[in-house]
Amino acid sequence: MFAYYLDLARRSFRRNLALTVLMVVAIAFGVGASMTTLTVLHVLAADPIPGKSHQLYRVQLEPRKANGARPGDEPPDQVGYDDGEGLLRAARAERQAWMTGGGTTIQPDRADLKPFVITGRWTSADFFAMFDAPFAAGGAWTAADDAGHARVAVITRTLAEKVFGTTDAVGKSLRVGGAPLRITGVLERWSPQPHFYDLDAGTYGVKEEILVPMTTALELKYSHQGGTNCWGPSPDGNSQAPGAPCVWSQFWVELGSPAKADAYREFLVKYSLEQKAAGRFQRDPAVRLRDVTDWLVYRQVVPSDAKLQTWIALGFLLVCLINTVGLLLTKFLRRSGEIGVRRALGASKRSIFFQLLVEAGTIGVAGGALGLGLAWAGLWAVRHQPTSYAELAQLDLPMLAATFALAVFASLLAGLLPAWRGCQVTPAIQLKSH
Repeated sequence: MFAYYLDLARRSFRRNLALTVLMVVAIAFGVGASMTTLTVLHVLAADPIPGKSHQLYRVQLEPRKANGARPGDEPPDQVGYDDGEGLLRAARAERQAWMTGGGTTIQPDRADLKPFVITGRWTSADFFAMFDAPFAAGGAWTAADDAGHARVAVITRTLAEKVFGTTDAVGKSLRVGGAPLRITGVLERWSPQPHFYDLDAGTYGVKEEILVPMTTALELKYSHQGGTNCWGPSPDGNSQAPGAPCVWSQFWVELGSPAKADAYREFLVKYSLEQKAAGRFQRDPAVRLRDVTDWLVYRQVVPSDAKLQTWIALGFLLVCLINTVGLLLTKFLRRSGEIGVRRALGASKRSIFFQLLVEAGTIGVAGGALGLGLAWAGLWAVRHQPTSYAELAQLDLPMLAATFALAVFASLLAGLLPAWRGCQVTPAIQLKSH
């Protein structure tokens, strides 16, 4: 019966081609605009580390002076040298990573390649296992390398191929910021979006090409990139020095269960009390331990303009649906004579209703196909905008399926009232009038 209804829909389209085209175009424009903005929102709000987003936690402490404190104040988003080094040494989590963003210069040994500047990350050994960083060759450095300020580094496949022409770079030496570093591993192309572990270095589109132990980077005085907040003078003007009243780095921990997270939170409170007793902290303990999902919500990562554009596009889709309802009503009521004959020959209201609904759904499929093309065009336009997330605007398989699902659902929704009105045709009146 379904195939018969499809055949009737095809014949109806041919008889009312102009009206059919109008409905397909209306659905297509509404779906195309909606899927363009929904795809952008889907990308921006995506889980950057599926499977571990509720096991990784951002640590926040309150080391600032007591003057100016207000009840309910949030602690700083970052930590300073003393707390970063102290928490790392305490090793109370399954894994912990102390880190910051930075920049440095690469001085290749090749005569045909001039020195160039890259973005990097200064961190600790657990970073790679915590954040599921994939290796193409070699592996991470060790905790002993962290403690010994070892001259080692992990580089990306892109940097390895640029400098050495191959990913087989493990054990080779690379001059970084004037100092030779031994390469322990080469990462596959990897760039979590959003850049959740350091939003101060950038939210989207951040590409870090080299990773160096934090202790080594501080010793070699590699530059720091990201926010710095100080509430007093620093020794020798160095905000990253031990004892500096500044926060500038990030501290993440991996905790495999809620119970472990509660235990670590208690440790942070105890740590804060110890620092207050020692005179380093002045305020009462104010600790936060937010997982990745809560952290992104807290930092309001998804741009407000993306949300606004999505609501506007959905409103446009609603207008298109209202227009489609009117066009379907016109089309179905024009066929009252045909429907009356079918009813007189024994067709039930239910069969007429489903026949008309199938016709509306078929219009949705056609509108979805055209809407998919419009969505691709819309995303192409987004990728050419000067925004940090532009290159991420890609239509993946789930959103491809969602395009057709939205088009069919929208057309079926628009077809409910016209189909119901169409199946109410009285056969006797139609037969007398004809």
